[in-house]
Amino acid sequence: MTYFDNNATTPLDARVREAMRPYLDERFGNASSLHRAGRLARNAVDAARAQVAALVGATPEQVVFTSGGTEADNLALAGTTATLPLGRVLVSAVEHSAVLGPARRLAGQGWEVVELPVDGACRLDLGSLDAELARGAVRLVSVMLANNETGVLQEIAEVAARVHRCGALLHVDAVQAAGKVAVDLGALGCDLLSLSAHKLHGPQGAGALVVDRALALAPLIVGGGQERGLRGGTEPLAALVGFGAAAELAAAELEARGAALGALRERLERALATIAGCVLVAADAPRLPNTVQFALPGFDGTALVMALDRKGFAVATGSACHSGRRSHVLIAMGLPEAQAQGAVRVSLGCQNRAAEVDAFAVALSQIAAARAGASAG
Repeated sequence: MTYFDNNATTPLDARVREAMRPYLDERFGNASSLHRAGRLARNAVDAARAQVAALVGATPEQVVFTSGGTEADNLALAGTTATLPLGRVLVSAVEHSAVLGPARRLAGQGWEVVELPVDGACRLDLGSLDAELARGAVRLVSVMLANNETGVLQEIAEVAARVHRCGALLHVDAVQAAGKVAVDLGALGCDLLSLSAHKLHGPQGAGALVVDRALALAPLIVGGGQERGLRGGTEPLAALVGFGAAAELAAAELEARGAALGALRERLERALATIAGCVLVAADAPRLPNTVQFALPGFDGTALVMALDRKGFAVATGSACHSGRRSHVLIAMGLPEAQAQGAVRVSLGCQNRAAEVDAFAVALSQIAAARAGASAG
């Protein structure tokens, strides 16, 4: 099986696995314990926190570990609004469900929640943002850095300047961007930033919310006071060590990874251009170097995913959290029904090679030719 669904999850880097191994075996202490085993565990968690902070230009004190990107997004929205007077929350219409879900829950708790439109290339409509900010009482805005389906990058620094002029806070879901493009907390200008280990060749089950030090935040999970009281529960030691190792590798190899993934993406897009009727989604927008979304005429996306699966390729129709459903992202972009229903996402990873891309293009051409032949018959 050739794995081309790296925006859903990535394979664990062998070097990350090796960094985790001692903490799965002999160094298994609880980081809250006072004895030597506990102190060694605490040192490992602290080191991982520093590694994750360095990836995004933050300080270790700003990193709150979570179970993943979904919990980080939930903590950002629910934890922030719990400390603020009722008002308005703005989110882009193409956010991951980990943001849209808690935002819609806030709407049932007395908050006015507005979903901001995007254009046909998945870019946030800044004019609509300005208009909503001008209406006043905006407490929090959430805009993702990179879309998980299209790979499109948003102009976060522009968004941050507008949001802060109105006295609101900005949360950025950087789960898909971190490890693929440079992510710097200061340059982005946001107040909260979500991350996830398993999107950058780290382990599943570890994530982080990076929080401005002056920001008040209410915990979602209370208990033993871990994570400065912001996230109760025993730290998953091995997973956090793996997160730290993956973050350090991603930072060190960012330029090389980006160049390699970008070259593979260009190779794939050249091949797709030779398939009759193939349409690339948001092809002219700034995107992640690893993500291609396309549609073939006459194909249902789910059926095409399964046809490719039978030929040995793992791809997706969009977010793994909404597999098999029509994409809310493509609906928000205003794509024609046939494209929205038939779109497939290829997301490349560090383990992928040019020969795999070429083989995929051949398989896809065969599937398209077989459909065309059947239609003609």
